[in-house]
Amino acid sequence: MKSKFFRAVFVAFFTCFMTISVSQAADFTFHGASQFDETHAFTRLMRKFEELVKLYYTGDKSIEFVMHLNSELGLEKDYFAYLNQGTSVDYAVVSPSHMSTFSKMASLIDPPMLYKNHIHWSKVLGGDALDPIKDDILEKADVRLIGYGGGGTRMLIVNKAVQTMADIKDMPIRVMGAPIQTKMFSAFGMAPTVIAYAEVYNAIQTGVIDAAENEAAGIQQMKFYEVGPFIALTSHAITVRPLCFANKTYKKLPEDLQAAILQAGKDAGTYGRILESSEDRQKMAQMESEGKLKTVFFKDRDKLVAAAQPVIKAYFEEQGVPEIYQRIMDAQ
Repeated sequence: MKSKFFRAVFVAFFTCFMTISVSQAADFTFHGASQFDETHAFTRLMRKFEELVKLYYTGDKSIEFVMHLNSELGLEKDYFAYLNQGTSVDYAVVSPSHMSTFSKMASLIDPPMLYKNHIHWSKVLGGDALDPIKDDILEKADVRLIGYGGGGTRMLIVNKAVQTMADIKDMPIRVMGAPIQTKMFSAFGMAPTVIAYAEVYNAIQTGVIDAAENEAAGIQQMKFYEVGPFIALTSHAITVRPLCFANKTYKKLPEDLQAAILQAGKDAGTYGRILESSEDRQKMAQMESEGKLKTVFFKDRDKLVAAAQPVIKAYFEEQGVPEIYQRIMDAQ
């Protein structure tokens, strides 16, 4: 009798628990993904996006965000594939290079030496010069770019001190997968090779490559300074890291929630740019003060700029969009 009584109590409790759980389930649940932990600028940008969506949304439906951290769902190239498919990931920060499989124009967002300085970079991202690229990505990848983060200044990560073009001639370097990256570092006289981001540390450590390139946040997060302790201050790129949203998910949402997502993405992107660009120098200085790396002045940066300009212009022309290059150059 007792066993039947306890069984009945358990069944009643379990049924009640499941009913409460179901009744408390959110009307809309969105999944985000980050290669990094909560302290990284990309994750913090996405947390701001979550916060602003809830603030801006005026409807009566409940919203839940689930963030998958520390590469739980793979790397950025995986996130973009999920976004394209409308599965597993609804929003993520993704490097333009990882979008180029779907849209060749994506790699035009932040090739090395495109932006003259942070003022020029900020004006471009605050305007509409990149809209044709954004539209091409939506059409070909079915992914919306709803905001622009980034702001880190990328430097060379090297296993020895380099200061001149002669020092880096024929040096094996890891680059991202977009063709413009290979073209650009070849123009610098280096020997670029595409290697997955997660394999960069080991590739330098084992001598497969002698160099990589990244901004301070990536150097710190991935501990690249342990295998490439010399940071050549080439300032060869200012990053743009779009906040992406799966269009297949977006199209299923009510208009008021769509509007909240678009505005939240734009504002979170601005927040992320300010955050990362302001922290970039601080992080580099911190790592140097802690003895983790040594920054090295690169004497021939003007020669890098000279080598880059014809390559960038020609690449925009190859894509059939020289007018976008001109719009970026004219941004003010």
